[in-house]
Amino acid sequence: MVMALNLGFPRIGVNRELKKAQEAFWKGKASAAELQATAKELRLRHWTLQKSAGISYLPCNDFSFYDQVLDMSCLLGCIPSRYGWKGGNIDLDTYFAMARGRQANGQDVPAAEMTKWFDTNYHYIVPEFEKGQAFKLSSTKIFDEFAEMKAAGFDGYPVLIGPVTYIHLGKAKYDSFEPKEIMERLLPVYEEILKKLAAQGAEWVQIDEPYLAMDLCDGARGAYKAAYDRLAKAVPGLNIMLATYFEGLRDNLDAAFALPVTALHVDLVRAPGQ
Repeated sequence: MVMALNLGFPRIGVNRELKKAQEAFWKGKASAAELQATAKELRLRHWTLQKSAGISYLPCNDFSFYDQVLDMSCLLGCIPSRYGWKGGNIDLDTYFAMARGRQANGQDVPAAEMTKWFDTNYHYIVPEFEKGQAFKLSSTKIFDEFAEMKAAGFDGYPVLIGPVTYIHLGKAKYDSFEPKEIMERLLPVYEEILKKLAAQGAEWVQIDEPYLAMDLCDGARGAYKAAYDRLAKAVPGLNIMLATYFEGLRDNLDAAFALPVTALHVDLVRAPGQ
């Protein structure tokens, strides 16, 4: 039996409803509750559209108010100290301060750096790694949206950015930065995320690792093996679909197929020969 899946779905709305709701919120003309209500309406509409088009299992957590890398930073608690975050669940004010800066109540805090999402015309907020930074689960978004999808009667799977791609998309703010050391501190949070999703009833999870299609050194290939060996052991009953895109796997093909994941997505648009 052939099943159709979808890596993600555009979130802005056919009439740019999300953009309009965000701008109203930023101008103080709409409340956070009104913005969240628009977001929920769009998610439901888009799940319905995908299901009616024949998509067997639907992605969730592909929705974002800004970009998926910023969402991942909030999920992992990777918040630069200048935003004054004191812990707990990330609020919309802190979220948008990272995306757009904050100029209010005597504060003038710049936005985080923005750069292109691989070779597309889309952008993401660059994660910042500070010395001595502690990572911890700091957002319920992925869990809330999975519960929302199930309550609406749809079958689907959560989507998140993988640890190796996330680290390589980021930027260190100190000289002695070691990706391996950051990985060791991030993986326990990833384990916690996957365990919570499994406890919610998730049978599959899509982990995006577009960095696996880049030119990698042996150290980076080793980082993939170490990370996914650990995640697979932490949640043995959860099926991982590892998604690569933007290029073929080329020299990383053997490394990708050696990973302990249930399914591997390859890009046959950019690299039809693989």
